[in-house]
Amino acid sequence: MKDSCRNGLEKTSRIMVEGWRVARHLGAGYGVYSTPAMVHDMETLCGALLMEHLNDGEHSVGTRVDILHLAATPEGMWVNFTARVKAVDHRAVTFEIVARDAIDEVGHCTHERFVVDLAKIKEKLAAKIEKGREASRN
Repeated sequence: MKDSCRNGLEKTSRIMVEGWRVARHLGAGYGVYSTPAMVHDMETLCGALLMEHLNDGEHSVGTRVDILHLAATPEGMWVNFTARVKAVDHRAVTFEIVARDAIDEVGHCTHERFVVDLAKIKEKLAAKIEKGREASRN
């Protein structure tokens, strides 16, 4: 990880609440931004922010999400996200994220990511896949 990764770094994004992001359990005409979609969007933003400060051959993985979904955002409305680096501890990076639609703060989150060596993680995954195949044969 580069020295440029430090507390206070920020990145923003905006999404539209549509398609796969919409939960429709409230009935026709009442589609809302789903919590799993919000988690995805928050993690994606933090990962993108961190990628700007990683060395070649590094990537990051999410290790923790602590989210509060505070208000419903209807289908067709946008949501803005601001992610800020809260702490850097060796290869562990903690973020704070706030999500707001045009009316309300709709969520906030603490998210942790861990910087990994891409070649090493692929090697470990390949070994686990093979072990899984062997286990499924038994």
